[in-house]
Amino acid sequence: MFVVVSRPTLIDSRFSTVVCAPVYSRRDGLATQVDVGPDEGLKHESSIHGDALVSLAKSDLTDFVGSLSASGLASLGTALRIALDIE
Repeated sequence: MFVVVSRPTLIDSRFSTVVCAPVYSRRDGLATQVDVGPDEGLKHESSIHGDALVSLAKSDLTDFVGSLSASGLASLGTALRIALDIE
């Protein structure tokens, strides 16, 4: 499972790939991870791993599972800034 982290301009463009962060059931409590679970539409407690970004074909992303709240998006933004060493 993955969370798309590309900006909307790229998602809506003709480019065939987007940047995604994987979601794993493993939760290590790292600053680059965001805890998610049933409140976000998942079956199990999991975490988004912001330090393991991948580029995936849009065509491979077929099933919508859930979404992040405003606070979840803010937490993901913080985790990505830490993972990418952006101030």
